[in-house]
This record gives sequence, C-alpha cells and structure tokens, in this order.
Amino acid sequence: MSLHLKRSKGFKVRLFFFILTLLAILNIDHLGRLIYPFPYRETVMKYAASRGLDPYLVAAVIKTESNFNPRATSRRGARGLMQVMPETGTWAAQKMGLSYYHPDLLFDPEFNIRIGTWYLADLYRAFDRDTILVLAAYNGGQGNVQKWLEQQRWTGEKSKLDQIPFAETREFVRKVLWNYQVYRYLYGR
Repeated sequence: MSLHLKRSKGFKVRLFFFILTLLAILNIDHLGRLIYPFPYRETVMKYAASRGLDPYLVAAVIKTESNFNPRATSRRGARGLMQVMPETGTWAAQKMGLSYYHPDLLFDPEFNIRIGTWYLADLYRAFDRDTILVLAAYNGGQGNVQKWLEQQRWTGEKSKLDQIPFAETREFVRKVLWNYQVYRYLYGR
C-alpha cells in the first residue's frame, strides 16, 4: 500500500469522526431528549403550576424516582411515577379532601402526579421553600430531616450533602439536582 493511500485513508477516518462529532454537537438537544424524555409533560405542567412548583424539578424527581415508569414499585412499597408510599398517599388524599382513594390509584400517572406534587408543595411550606431540604425530606422523610437539622447532623446546605446520614437520600438529592439542570436545559427554553 502506498504512503499516499495510507494518508488518504487516515484523513478519511479523521474526517468521518470530525463530522460525527459535529453532528453530535449540533444534535445535542435531540440526543438529550432521547436520554431524558419528558412524558406526561402536560400533566406535570398542570399540577406544578397549580401548586407553585417548578415543572422541571417535578420532572427531575420523576426521572430519578421511576424513570417515568408509571408501574414502578420500590422494595419498600412506593408506587408510580413519583414513588409515593401508600401511607403518604392516604394522608395526602385526606388532606386534599379527596373523596376516594385506593393505593392502586398511585399507579395512575395523573393521580400519582397530583398526589406527588401536592406532597412536594407541602414540603416546600414545611421547609420554608428550601429545595435541598424538600428533596431530602421527600426521600428520607420529613421527620428525619427535621431531626438531622435539630441534632446538627446536617446543616441543610447543598455544599454539605455528605452530612446527610442516609446514603440513599444523599444520592437522591444529587441525582435530582443533576436531572433538574438537564430538564431545564432541554425543555425550559
């Protein structure tokens, strides 16, 4: 094989990868939307707006909790898109004044988002609109977060997430914050 053909083949390979990289960069939004879809967007937008929540934060919670699988069930029994515990669903439905509630309704996307966003908004009221505390409480429990703060086990600061006693809650908060940035970038414009 001549030196000219080797150089030509190397150039073609480099050109191919350059074009592939350029296409990926130019299509980043499209690729991002494939990896970070936003099903149930209208429902999320409706309930987030009615509760004064950021819809992209709600989407990030759903992505983190269930990856938008309405039939998701955790080892502990949390159900649906926003992974609401049946007991939390019962309590929230009573507080919301709903006349009918059954835990199986948590598998219904609209009902789950309705209950889950109500619960998030309730946590925002309880934690003075502090998103970090709200996310920690959503995953680790409101009572636990209050106890960690009172006992000074965690300052409640974003920069001190490593102080959160529950590893699952630490990772949940980190993942939701990452997913929130992605959803805001991809869908918030």
